[in-house]
Amino acid sequence: MAEHEPCIGETSEWYTPPEIFKALGLIFDLDPFSPGLDRCFVPAQRCYTLEDNGLIKPWLGLVFCNGPFLGRNGHVPWLIKFLDHANGIAIVRAYTSSGWWHKHVVPRAELLLFPKGKTKFIRPDGSVGKAPGHGVVLIGMGEVARSALLKSGLGFCAVIVKPGPFRGVQLPLSFAERIGHAVPLAK
Repeated sequence: MAEHEPCIGETSEWYTPPEIFKALGLIFDLDPFSPGLDRCFVPAQRCYTLEDNGLIKPWLGLVFCNGPFLGRNGHVPWLIKFLDHANGIAIVRAYTSSGWWHKHVVPRAELLLFPKGKTKFIRPDGSVGKAPGHGVVLIGMGEVARSALLKSGLGFCAVIVKPGPFRGVQLPLSFAERIGHAVPLAK
C-alpha cells in the first residue's frame, strides 16, 4: 500500500508539486482549498483556506482545485463544484473504475491529462512523498485550461468521446460537439 493511502482521513495536506505549475505557465485567479500562503505553491491571486470553506464561497475566474481527501469520496463535493464552475484545472486520483469517476468525470470533463509516472506530492513539512500508490489526472475545463494542459508536456491528454453508433473513427471537432451543443458531424 502506498505511503499516503493509509492516512486517508488523517490529513488532506498533500500539496501539488511546483513543477506542475511551472509546466502549466498559468496564474490562477483562485485556489479554493489552500493551506495558506506560507505553504502554498499554487500561483493564484486569491486563496481560500479550510477556515474560509471554499465550497460555500463564490468561485470566480480561472481556478486550480486540489480538493481535500477527507475520507472516502471527501473530494467529490469539490470536484462537483469545479465541474459546475467549468473554468480551470483540478487534480484528482485517476481512479477510473470508481463510481464518482463515471458519475461526474466521464460525462462532464472536457480534457484529461494523465501525467507521466506518479506525481509525488509535497507534505506539510516540505518533504516530498516517495511512493504514491496511484496516479492522478488533471482535468481541464475552459479554453485557457485545456490549452495549458495540451502545451504542458506533463503527460498525455485525452478527450472522452461519447458512445454512440459506430461509423468509423469519429473524433469531436470541438468540445461543444462532444457534449452535444453544436452542429452534428458531417456524414
